[in-house]
Amino acid sequence: MELWYTEEHTENVRFGIKVKEYLYTGQSDFQRIDVFESYEFGRVLTLDGLMMVNEKDEFIYHDMITHVAMATNPNIKKVLVIGGGDGGTVREISRYSSVEQIDMVEIDELVVKSAIEHLQFTASKLDDERVNLYFEDGVKFVEGKERVYDLIIVDSTDPIGPGEGLFTTEFYQNCYNVLTDKGILVNQNESPYYDQNAKELVRANKKIKSIFPISEVYQYHMPTYPSGHWLFGFASKELHPIKDFDAKRWNSLGLKTKYYNTDIHLGAFALPNYVKEMIQND
Repeated sequence: MELWYTEEHTENVRFGIKVKEYLYTGQSDFQRIDVFESYEFGRVLTLDGLMMVNEKDEFIYHDMITHVAMATNPNIKKVLVIGGGDGGTVREISRYSSVEQIDMVEIDELVVKSAIEHLQFTASKLDDERVNLYFEDGVKFVEGKERVYDLIIVDSTDPIGPGEGLFTTEFYQNCYNVLTDKGILVNQNESPYYDQNAKELVRANKKIKSIFPISEVYQYHMPTYPSGHWLFGFASKELHPIKDFDAKRWNSLGLKTKYYNTDIHLGAFALPNYVKEMIQND
């Protein structure tokens, strides 16, 4: 008998992965957590039945959520990661010796425990001496703070359940306040392809543009996320991801990446017309 994991991308579209071995299931105060071994994608983490990370393509997501900002501002010292319980974002940020402090705020401690036990390919740097783990609400964590971080990465789930508060105007305003003058905000910006995801993309982008003087959107290809076409938001008080980007400086660091490079950095901001129209008409 075959066991398959199936995710509903829409009411009319399903995505399935053949399961080799079921490894873990748990229920926290926030969500259901499952880890299984698959034939095609290696180990897989799902939250409430939705794909979060897998061994085969996680490098794409984690490269693009981190290195674009780090290459735009090579002087980043203090980083705040909101969400990111699998540890992949922290893993990539920790590769920069210039970073002095990485604070990760994850509302669900059980996600982190599950990742440490079953997903060492992403969770391998959560014990780095520069990393501080906070198991609390990221929305509340940024309230009342000013000019603390050079980079905030919102590595969140979709705007439902635990991730809902990370898509509000108030949250984005607090992020603005917490950032230093050359600070950067990178946020999970959904997919433009299916209607429900696209609505959230437009809503989030409109809110951020009303707060940050520089607000851009860039794309990446994620095979196991709905449609495969996904976006991140880049926002800053002063730095532009293209105009202030120094490719030679980033390349001089000698970091070996599987997806990100300085050509992709530039190309990722060249958006298809249908995405441009969504953003411009919001």
